[in-house]
Amino acid sequence: MPIPPLPGTIQKAQAGLAGFDINQVLTGAQARGLKGAGYDFCLRYIPHQGSKPQGLLTRTEAMDILNAGLALSAVQRANSPGWLPSAALGTQDGNDAIDYAQNTLGLPAGMILWCDLEVVDEHAGSDVVLAYGQAWYTAVKAAGYIPGLYVGADINLTDQQLYNDLSFQHYWKAYNGQDVATRGFQIIQHTDIIVNHLTIGPDHTYVDAMGDSALWLSL
Repeated sequence: MPIPPLPGTIQKAQAGLAGFDINQVLTGAQARGLKGAGYDFCLRYIPHQGSKPQGLLTRTEAMDILNAGLALSAVQRANSPGWLPSAALGTQDGNDAIDYAQNTLGLPAGMILWCDLEVVDEHAGSDVVLAYGQAWYTAVKAAGYIPGLYVGADINLTDQQLYNDLSFQHYWKAYNGQDVATRGFQIIQHTDIIVNHLTIGPDHTYVDAMGDSALWLSL
């Protein structure tokens, strides 16, 4: 059963904000320190069936992040490099993201959950990659969340396919990711840096070419 939703409201990200993604659990003091260092939002990881349990977002941590004055967004961990996409796996991964968001974290409907698409099997055709992405989108949208796509390297899709052949309306570009035709990006990631002894991926927000922006949870 879903647990009570986290406090806060779903807000539209303004352009020009600085944030970060990080692959470890933050303490309240660390979250406050990053807010004090000039960051406005935090992207943290949720699992799928095959992912490691270390470094996943917890409900306590989510509250610490929100109470520090950071907006919160969640991204599902990528599959292992060289993985083979399929529609069935897209549905499974999407359902895993929903289960963790609802039953472990209490993330409210209406915020973006991000699908991390990167480093697929080099022999995987664009058809199976698209089938995976569209199945993930369908599962997550049906649960009331807004599906977003993190566009990483080696995804075997063209810029045009990312825009024309998937239903996503929210895109986040990896530091080594490719472009998305027509729409562009709402978040762009840069290479890792160290801040307050923590390794973070710095991110910045944008309004995309179609006037849309990211949606996240904030107090």
